[in-house]
Amino acid sequence: MIRIMVENIQNDFLFSALTEKNPFIQTKEVISWLREKNDQVDVKIEKIPFAQLNEWHFTDNYVKLAHQSGNFFSIEGIRVNSNQGLKKTWDQPIINQPEIGYLGIITKKFNGILYFLLQAKIEPGNINNIQLSPTLQATKSNFTQIHGGKTPTYLEYFQNHNKSIVLLDQLQSEQGARFLKKRNRNIIIMVEEDIPIFDNFIWLTLGQIKKLITHNNLINMDTRTVISGIAFNVNNELQIPEFIGNEFNRSILLSSISNKKSLHTFDQLITWITKQKCKYELNVSSISLHEIDEWYISNETIARYDEKYFKVIGAKITISNREINSWCQPLIEPAHEGLIAFIVRKINGIVHFLVQAKLECGNFDIIELAPTVQCLTGNFRKPDYEIPFLEFVLNAKANQIIYNTYQSEEGGRFFQEQNRNMIVMADESFPEELPESYIWLTLYQLNTFLKFNNFLNIQARSLISAIRFI
Repeated sequence: MIRIMVENIQNDFLFSALTEKNPFIQTKEVISWLREKNDQVDVKIEKIPFAQLNEWHFTDNYVKLAHQSGNFFSIEGIRVNSNQGLKKTWDQPIINQPEIGYLGIITKKFNGILYFLLQAKIEPGNINNIQLSPTLQATKSNFTQIHGGKTPTYLEYFQNHNKSIVLLDQLQSEQGARFLKKRNRNIIIMVEEDIPIFDNFIWLTLGQIKKLITHNNLINMDTRTVISGIAFNVNNELQIPEFIGNEFNRSILLSSISNKKSLHTFDQLITWITKQKCKYELNVSSISLHEIDEWYISNETIARYDEKYFKVIGAKITISNREINSWCQPLIEPAHEGLIAFIVRKINGIVHFLVQAKLECGNFDIIELAPTVQCLTGNFRKPDYEIPFLEFVLNAKANQIIYNTYQSEEGGRFFQEQNRNMIVMADESFPEELPESYIWLTLYQLNTFLKFNNFLNIQARSLISAIRFI
C-alpha cells in the first residue's frame, strides 16, 4: 500500500495517475462519447490553390506566405548551416509563429482525487477529426480575438489566478524541424469552486488519460505535451502498490520517483548537455521562399522536387462548432509517417531511457533531448543516412515492445501527420557505452529537466506522456 499523506501536488498527481475509476464516465465509454461528438459536427476540409486562400497572400517576390492581419503565423524560407550530420547546409520552408499560446488544463478534486477537464476538439489536420485536447488550446491571436470570433471557453480561469491555483507552468517547444523557435505556455491549474461544464468537455483522471493514449490518435499532441510535465517525485516514503502487478509498470514507477542508483548525477548530465551545445553549431538565416534551393512553388503547393519530407498546401476549412466556423489557412502535409521511440533498459536496477541530443533548425537553443530514434516524416524504411538504433527498434520482438501506437501531430498546423510512438525494452546485453551524442537518464531525471524550458523536445514529451503505472 502507499504509505504517504496527500501533502503536495505531486502526490495528488500520482494518485490520479493510479486511478482509472471515474463516477462521471468509464474509460471504455469515452471512445463512444467521442464518436457521438464526431457525428454531431459537420467538418469539411478542402485543399485549394494558394490564390483562393482568403485573407492570406504571398508578399512581394514570394518572401513569405502570410495572413493579411500580420498575426497568426507565416510560412517563411530559411537557410541552415550546421556542423552536425552528413548535410551541413540546407534550405526549407518553416512556420514562423513568434507568439506564445496557451495549452492549459483545469483540474479539480472530487472525493480526494484530481480530475482533468479535457475537451472534444476538432483541428483541421486531425486524422479522425475530434481528439481530446486541453481545456484551453489557443494561440495569442485566438484569445485576443484577432480572428473576430468568440473568446475561448474558460480563458478567464487562466488569466485570473484569483480563481485558480497554478500547479504547473512551463514554456515548452514545438516541433523543431517545422517551427522557428516556437513555444507554448503549458499550464495546469486547479479550481476549488464549482465551474460550468459545457457540452464538449469531460472530467477524466490522469490514469484514464494515460490509458486512452494507448489508443491511436485519441489524445491530441497538446494534451500530451501538457501532462508530460507532471512529475511524481514523491519525497515521502513510498511502497509500490500491490495492485501494480505488471513488472514494467512497477519498475517504471520506481524510475519516476527515485533519485537513487542513476548512472549519471544531475551535474554530470548538465555538463554533457553543455558540451553538446558547445560542440554543435546552428546558424539560421531568413531567405525568400522563391530562393529555397531544391524546393519549388506551384499554384497549389510548396514542395521539394524529390517529394521528400513535407509540403505546404492551402486549405479551406469548415467546422460547425468552432469560434469561427469557416476559414482558410496553409497546412503542412507530410510525405510519410514518422517513427519516434525510446529504448529503455535497467541499469543498477533502475529503468533508464536512452536519450539523444538532437539538433533541429528551429530549436531555441541548438539541441534538445530527444527520443532514441526520431525519424520525422522521412522514409525511415529506406533512410538516406544511418540512423543509430533504428534496426533495434524496428526488429524488436513482441515481448520487448512496451508501448506501440500511432499519435497525431498538432492538427492546427499539420495535415493528417502521425508518428508511430514506441517504447522498447532492452536487456542487459544492450551496451551501456553509447555514441557521444547519446546518454542514459532515469525518468526522475527526465522529469526534472521538464521543469525548465527547452530541454526535452515535443517528441520526447509525447512518449513520456504515455508512461503508465496501471
